[in-house]
Amino acid sequence: MPSLSEETKGRVSTLMPGSTIGIVGGGQLGRMMALSARYMGFKVGVLDPTENCPTAQVADFQVTAAYDDTAAIRELAERCDVLTYEFENVDADAIDEVRHLAAAPQGTDLLRVTQDRVNEKRFINDHGTDTAPWRAVNSIAELESALGEIGYPAVLKTRSGGYDGHGQTVLRSEADLDEVRGFGDFAPSILEGFVDFAFEASILVAGNGKDFVTFPIVRNEHRNNILHMTVAPAEVSEDVAQAAHELALRLADGFALAGTLAIELFVTEDGRVIVNELAPRPHNSGHYTIEACSIDQFDAHVRGIAGWPMPQPKLLSPAVMVNVLGQHVEPTRALIGEHPEWNVHDYGKAEGRHDRKMGHITVLTDDTAATVAAIEGTGCWNDLR
Repeated sequence: MPSLSEETKGRVSTLMPGSTIGIVGGGQLGRMMALSARYMGFKVGVLDPTENCPTAQVADFQVTAAYDDTAAIRELAERCDVLTYEFENVDADAIDEVRHLAAAPQGTDLLRVTQDRVNEKRFINDHGTDTAPWRAVNSIAELESALGEIGYPAVLKTRSGGYDGHGQTVLRSEADLDEVRGFGDFAPSILEGFVDFAFEASILVAGNGKDFVTFPIVRNEHRNNILHMTVAPAEVSEDVAQAAHELALRLADGFALAGTLAIELFVTEDGRVIVNELAPRPHNSGHYTIEACSIDQFDAHVRGIAGWPMPQPKLLSPAVMVNVLGQHVEPTRALIGEHPEWNVHDYGKAEGRHDRKMGHITVLTDDTAATVAAIEGTGCWNDLR
């Protein structure tokens, strides 16, 4: 893994409007990233295997190819001044190979750490921050030994890949372990102990490589392992808010962060803040920032990779964000005319599938509890109860 001093060699000092930002990945995060970039005067290119993907609809050009197509990544780099990415399963080696053609302000240390859950946990712990108890496991024998230390219940996760609950197996008893024994080949994994948390939360931090700012800590609710709703800000004590802020700054400094980093958290009943996972990019739980903050997570990301100064985000209004999955598109569209308070975002995806993220709705409010009740009261999300 490159050292941070080597990482920073490929960073730009200040990128001027008119320059071109290349985004690896063409989903909704890239789309909103591209919109922010265009408001600031940048041109945008995207690499994605799906023609006319959500990002391409608002970009200047698309390179249509697989994410691991090294020739395509090279083409994108040749046409851009800076490269960034909208998801973490990017070939870090391929990015390193084209850094003489286009700057990679985020570097690849961040990718390599967050692509491997063991590396991620070590990095977090090495920077003075708590996680769930964990052990790296590479065989059934190692899993059995780790369970002897951590105990049930625990969750077994593959070291790499996986999202929205994929690549994870909850182990609550010996019977669940027997099922794992029957899986066949054992992929390199990590075993994590359960955390007795009061609720799930997250915090965003953004930087330009040297200066870092945080957004408010927010409360998240997942259903079927997919984020359903975010309430901003989370109702927490000053101590919890400060702990989240400080750990975010520690991790950002450790990465010499350029762009936006999302930190998923557990908050316990006794006020401890425990890091669950990192996402080296803007995040679903940060979509509320588009309407609710003085600078949103995508603006912050673009400013960071462009080497621009980082203003401290201000929460202008409490807000509730709810995801619109494939099964929610028709019922929510049917109610748009009745809800002027809804800020509706559609991602422009060609095919709506069950549990696929198709958009989101954000509501600015002075009473988040009443707004949550009103959203649930529409019946649009009854399938998730």
